[in-house]
This record gives sequence, C-alpha cells and structure tokens, in this order.
Amino acid sequence: MSKSQKNEALILVLALLITGGVLGGLYLLKDQIFPTPDTQPTATPSPTHSSITDNPPMSQGGKILFPQLTSDAKQAGVNAYANQDYQLAVEQFEAALQAKRNDPETRTYLNNAEIGNQKSYQIAVAVPASSVSTTALEILRGVAQAQTEINQAGGINGVPLKVVIADDQNSPELAKNVAETLSKNRDILGVIGHFSSGVSLAASQVYQQNQLVMISPTSTSTKLSNAGDFIFRTVPSDRFIADKLTQYFIQDLGLSRAAIVYNEQSEYSRSLKEELTTAIYGDGGEVVATFDISSGNFDPFKAYDTLIEQQAEAIILVPDSETVKEALKMARVNDQNLPILAGDSVYKPDTLKEGEDVVGMVLAVPWHIQNNRPSEFVQTADQLWGGDVNWRSAMAYDATQALIAAITTSPSPRSSEVAQVLSRPGFSTSGASGTVRFLPSGDRNQAAELVTIKQGTRSGFGYDFVLLP
Repeated sequence: MSKSQKNEALILVLALLITGGVLGGLYLLKDQIFPTPDTQPTATPSPTHSSITDNPPMSQGGKILFPQLTSDAKQAGVNAYANQDYQLAVEQFEAALQAKRNDPETRTYLNNAEIGNQKSYQIAVAVPASSVSTTALEILRGVAQAQTEINQAGGINGVPLKVVIADDQNSPELAKNVAETLSKNRDILGVIGHFSSGVSLAASQVYQQNQLVMISPTSTSTKLSNAGDFIFRTVPSDRFIADKLTQYFIQDLGLSRAAIVYNEQSEYSRSLKEELTTAIYGDGGEVVATFDISSGNFDPFKAYDTLIEQQAEAIILVPDSETVKEALKMARVNDQNLPILAGDSVYKPDTLKEGEDVVGMVLAVPWHIQNNRPSEFVQTADQLWGGDVNWRSAMAYDATQALIAAITTSPSPRSSEVAQVLSRPGFSTSGASGTVRFLPSGDRNQAAELVTIKQGTRSGFGYDFVLLP
C-alpha cells in the first residue's frame, strides 16, 4: 500500500469513528428527550379524567403496584386496562380473582374497569405498597370493600366510585410527591392515607396547603391533631391507646412500675411512648426505664437486666412497624416472667410466629373482629376475601365510608365541600366499628379494645389474637 493509500485509509477510519461518536451521542440524547417506553404499557388517560402519573407510582388499573401478586390473568387485565379495553380487563381481573380472591389491588382494578370511561367520582388511597406490603394490602381491603359495596348499590347518587392507588413506599419525601400529584388532579375528592404517622405528618402539610381532604386509617400520633382542617383520621389517637393500656396495667393488673421499649426515630413510637409516660404517671404509676431500639447499641439481654434491676413490673412494647421483630426479642428474653403489654403496631403475623414467648401478651387496638360479629362488614369481608380482616382494614373501610357520605351530601362535590361536610358537628356515618364522627381536631372519638394472644387455629400459626375477657 502506497503512502497516499495509507493516508486515505486513516482518514476513512477517523471519519467512521467521528460519525459513530456523533450518532452514539445523538442516540443517548434521544433517550433523554424521548425515553424508551417501559415494557409494561401505561394507561392512556380517560377523556373524562386527569392523567395518572407513574412518578410517584400510581395506578387506576394500568399498572401492578404489588409485583408479588402478579399472575398471567392479572397482567393481561392490566394491559387491557392500559389500552382502554375495559371489557377484556374486567374478564381478566375476574379470572385473576378466581385464583386469588384476597387480592385487593385486583378487586380495585376490577371495580375501576367496570366503570371504564363513564362519569365517576374519584378518591385515592396512599399505601406503602413496595415497602410494607402486608399492611398496605390490609388497608386496601377496607377501601376496596367499601368501593365494591357502594358501586354494587348503584354508586353515589347514581355515580360510581373510582379509586386510584398510590405507592408512597412509607417515605415522607415520596409521600409529599404523592400529595402534590394528587392535589393537582382536581378529580380527586379525598385521599385515604397515609400509613405511618411520620409519613402522614409530612404529606398532611401538602394536603392542607392545597385543600385536599386526607383521612388516615392508621396514623395515631397526637401531632396529627393539629395538622389542619382538611386532615382527619378514623383510628383513635395515641392518647386513647395509652389510656387503655395504662388502665389495664394499673387498675386491672394492680401494677405501677413499667419499662417501655420504643423507637426514637419513629413519630408513632415516640408519640405513644410519651402518651404512655404521661398516663402512667397521671394514674400514680412510674416508668422506671426506657429503651430506644434505634440507639444502635440496643441489647435485649442488657435491657432486660437493667429493667429487672430497676424493679420493673411489666414491659410495654411500642415499636413502629419496621422494628417489631427487634422489640419482640424482649419477649424471648423475658421468657414469660413479667407481663408484656404492647401497642397496635405489634398486631401482626410476625408476633404470632413467636409462639409461646408471646402467649398472654396484651395489646390495645382500635378494633377487633370478635367484638364485631356478626356485623355486615365482617360478613361481607368474609365473602370477598375468604377470611378474617383486622383493624387496619376496618379503619380504612371507615375512612372510605366517611368520604362516600361526605361526597353524597355535597351539592357539587369538590374537596373543599367534602372537608366542610366532614367537619360539621352533626356529621356521622356507619362504619365497620360503629358510628364514624370526628372531633373538631379531625380526630375520632373512640376507645381502643384490648386483645391477648392465645393458642388457636384461625391465623394458621398456632396462636391467635383474641378479645381479652
């Protein structure tokens, strides 16, 4: 090859490299401007409703937020819903429910698909779908049941109810994004959520500012009482839970010296610990020791030795949902020596799995199924889900019923009118746990119930939560 040929070849190679680099850069730029669509299609907005965004994750039926509940039929239903083929979506969601009847996400999507593009009233439910999925599903069952009942009865003044599900991942920051997104959608008349107190407090600021009603079925922190006139809850506050536990501890057990295990980083846990301390001292008792699970050096053996040295007569566990397993280590170390009391966060399957170590533990909860049989709510729940529901489902059902009642009596439903109806002194509606009405603070005036753990067969773990005699 001559020198001139070599130069021409070198120039050709350089030109190809430059061209490839430019095209590659353009391809990357294209991906930033026109992102490659997800493999799972998203729902095209209904012509009568605002768009539902995927960031933060939300869905009316065109996206699965609980991947562990995916099935071929459910995926086909989601794809059909995204393509606005609502008849096919209904068929596929029905098939999915035949295989897994206790999936409230599928039930909600089926209800929404049956509405299709018809006029509807819309509410949203914000749950930690991808982080605390078991609890999220418990909440969704209450919402889906109320939606099913009202739509089968002909809707709200003839208009069916559609539910948007949002995943806040139990994150205060993401919950604010969820609240911002929902507040921009003027079709949303109210939000049921959020789960934990810290997340609800963060989101409540956004809802209050944008005048969108929020009703939490599970957040008990007393700080939520001052969050604003658009913020409500159907669960009793920590003050009611603390009073119930203190009454049992001092009056029923005849004890006075308590040790409390809690999580300082949790708004719920910290709030309940403070309310318990106030109530116990107010009734003549004493908190002789407190142990912070989040301290980094929590050792259940050392903690137990300390509380014994301080002559504690009972242990009270008030962890948040994410530290229940850590708190339950105290039950193992205790080995049935001292009475153990606990807050509502401990009411979960993980506790029953501890077996003999937790037998006799007494918990204060907002609602228990044994105290509400044979109510219509319990009977319908059994038909829909094929088993028992717990207090989180009941409180979510009550929150949905409150929104339905407020929308029903609003002249031309808007979120501001819904809030006014809920705030009226005479407002009330029937729920799973009796009459639902709110105090001026947005709190619900309702006492807690006491349950204990005994051997049983209902849960499938060999132990059950049963109503304390």
